[in-house]
Amino acid sequence: MSDISIKLISADNWREALELSVHDEQLKFVASIHPPVAIALAKAYIRPGGKMVEPYGIYHQNKMVGFFNLHYTPGSRDDYWLFHFFIDKRFQRIGLGSKTLSEVIRHIKTTNPSCNRLNLTVHPENEAGRLFYLKFGFSEENSMTFDEPTFSILI
Repeated sequence: MSDISIKLISADNWREALELSVHDEQLKFVASIHPPVAIALAKAYIRPGGKMVEPYGIYHQNKMVGFFNLHYTPGSRDDYWLFHFFIDKRFQRIGLGSKTLSEVIRHIKTTNPSCNRLNLTVHPENEAGRLFYLKFGFSEENSMTFDEPTFSILI
């Protein structure tokens, strides 16, 4: 059993989520607002583009260590987007990235069985992120979304 779990942000854990952040030099890779979770939670309320937006906390051994938003069109097969995915700066560099991303994908596939493609963008200056997603199995799509290169993986 994985020591990573995924929980929807709710009235019970939203304050804990707002405490999450990244190192200052990484902030532009996640969001233009500090803390980055603030803009992600706002998007869940506003629903840009009319998509469903679900904010999630990532837990490791029952402690919230990261965050992501899932944007999608219900029933779609390929309109699923991972945004604002990050591990809190206190928990980086201990091997949680790939393990967490595997659990995120498993969660998405379980809760959205019609999903067969997951998309995301990577900030143009985030070379470490680009290499991380390529190593994980994402493909660069040679297209831009919100002025950032688009990546996708079949799931």
